[in-house]
Amino acid sequence: AQHGHCNVSENDEGNRSLGLWARTQRKSYKKNTLSSDRIQQLNSIGFVWDPLEHAWNENFDQLCAFKAQHGHCNVSENDEGNKSLGMWVSTQRKSYKENALSSDRIQQLNSICFFWDLCDHSWNENEICCALKGAVKQEDRNCNADREKE
Repeated sequence: AQHGHCNVSENDEGNRSLGLWARTQRKSYKKNTLSSDRIQQLNSIGFVWDPLEHAWNENFDQLCAFKAQHGHCNVSENDEGNKSLGMWVSTQRKSYKENALSSDRIQQLNSICFFWDLCDHSWNENEICCALKGAVKQEDRNCNADREKE
């Protein structure tokens, strides 16, 4: 109850032995050698079985909250109030470009209208605006993004 969560890391200096114990529980769980009673007990207190997945989901939830507040998912790394989230968003775009993002995560991000290429996003907004005005011209594009990937 002191920290309000069960996501203990072995790198936490103040709780190193607890973190090592948590790592052992995770390894046993993955190997299917943890008793169902132990699993049930750990689940009942919100034990985090996969810290990386947990962190990704927490960041995704923060991005959803950001979108609800701001109407978009384009969090800047330079935004002092959201610097960590902006860095996470940049990491997702980089992972996507490197084909290192799972299809489930891509689908989750697509579900909230996440833009993978900010330059394309800017152009698409401009294209929609111009189309509504009847003035779309191919040469009006002002973005030098590499469109060979499309």
